[in-house]
Amino acid sequence: MKITYEFADGTISTVEVDEELGAYITASRREEKNCDRKNRYHCYSLDHIDYEGLEYAEKQSTEDKLEDKTSEERVQAFLATLSDAQRRRAEMLLDGMSAREIALSEGVGHTAINDSIKLIRKKFKTFFGK
Repeated sequence: MKITYEFADGTISTVEVDEELGAYITASRREEKNCDRKNRYHCYSLDHIDYEGLEYAEKQSTEDKLEDKTSEERVQAFLATLSDAQRRRAEMLLDGMSAREIALSEGVGHTAINDSIKLIRKKFKTFFGK
């Protein structure tokens, strides 16, 4: 049995194979074409939410994205007000490290870290008005 392959660049190649392998390749091609045809008729348009509901909608609205971006910008502005050591310690704290772990990693006393964290919290409250 001869099987013909057509490549993306337009070249065509013919290969001779035994009957069993040829039947398998032919059935595989038929199955692939049927799957492509099925997908072509079951595609979703951008307007699909109007007909199918929220499960096809984007999870976050444009307003929420804008609010998240604004919040992120405010957080970055706050972090810019901190010294390098305070920023580093705040990031370690947010990563879940305790004050003692931060003190060990920086080689300072835990009271210095606690004082630094208190100052960061005070700056945070002042910056965000809470």
